[in-house]
Amino acid sequence: MGVLDNGEWKPDATRDEYDHDSFDSRVRAATDATFPAEADRYHLYISRACPWAHRAALTRRLLGLDGVVSMDVVDPVRRDAGWEFTPARDGCTADSVHGAERLYEVFQTADPEYTGPVTVPVLVDRETGTIVHEESADISRMLATEFTEFQSADRDLYPESLRGEIDDAIDDVHAGVNTGVYDAGFADSQAEYEAAVEDLFTAMERWDDRLADQRYAVGDQLTLADVFLFPTLYRFDAVYHTHFKCNVRPLVDFDHLWDYARDIYQTGDAESTTVAATCNMDHAKAHYYRSHTDINPTGFVPVGPEADWTATHGRAALAADSDSSS
Repeated sequence: MGVLDNGEWKPDATRDEYDHDSFDSRVRAATDATFPAEADRYHLYISRACPWAHRAALTRRLLGLDGVVSMDVVDPVRRDAGWEFTPARDGCTADSVHGAERLYEVFQTADPEYTGPVTVPVLVDRETGTIVHEESADISRMLATEFTEFQSADRDLYPESLRGEIDDAIDDVHAGVNTGVYDAGFADSQAEYEAAVEDLFTAMERWDDRLADQRYAVGDQLTLADVFLFPTLYRFDAVYHTHFKCNVRPLVDFDHLWDYARDIYQTGDAESTTVAATCNMDHAKAHYYRSHTDINPTGFVPVGPEADWTATHGRAALAADSDSSS
């Protein structure tokens, strides 16, 4: 994976070898904050391949913050130099803040003596050049709560009245589904793999049942819980089913999860808030099948599967049924 060790890039090192530093400041909607919420001040670095980065990109998009928080996209294939900027590649950009060629240079700029992994997403303060935060859940919550003054979409992904339920759902999704696919894919033994797969599909079946009679993860309102669940579902059949051997059932065989995933994919009442624009299956497949050479040494990227993410899902009726019965 590669890490920075006291500011020096070490391509063969792993994060487990280091007690790493962290950037964990917070943007706040207060003028006296160290990092006050402002338009055109903050910048996201993401990978279209990464499900964790997808959370932040989704939150930004759904709230109509594209014109408020700028964003760059790294190459999907992580090489010896880690995440790189390759603007010539379709769907990728140059580093518009620092002009860096590699993401680790952004970390070096923020802290020349930084020790730790170089991951996405990363939220950077353009004014100071430093990294504000590097954890996807916290970045998503900040975007959803501290930038309401600037968002163009009339949407609340983290309403105060539902935060307890949303956080519980997020915890369940994270433990059972988001990390569940990785527990299977990076298991160290057959027994560990089989246990991880069993836990994963137990969680997916639980969510399939839960979504049978409610449109979204928490009732009838799109929230951060959906933002956290969707990225794993989007990649499931094309990546995790094959690459991580999570092949008990494909997503398309679930009665409700597959319809739900298409519902989320098709969300967006204006061009600036469409979920589909945050999705790039070519990047996702290229990353996993070409970066994880220990799992896929040939680097071959599967051609399929084909799935129609634009097919009718019919899930709006669930919200209508709920309204009529309340």
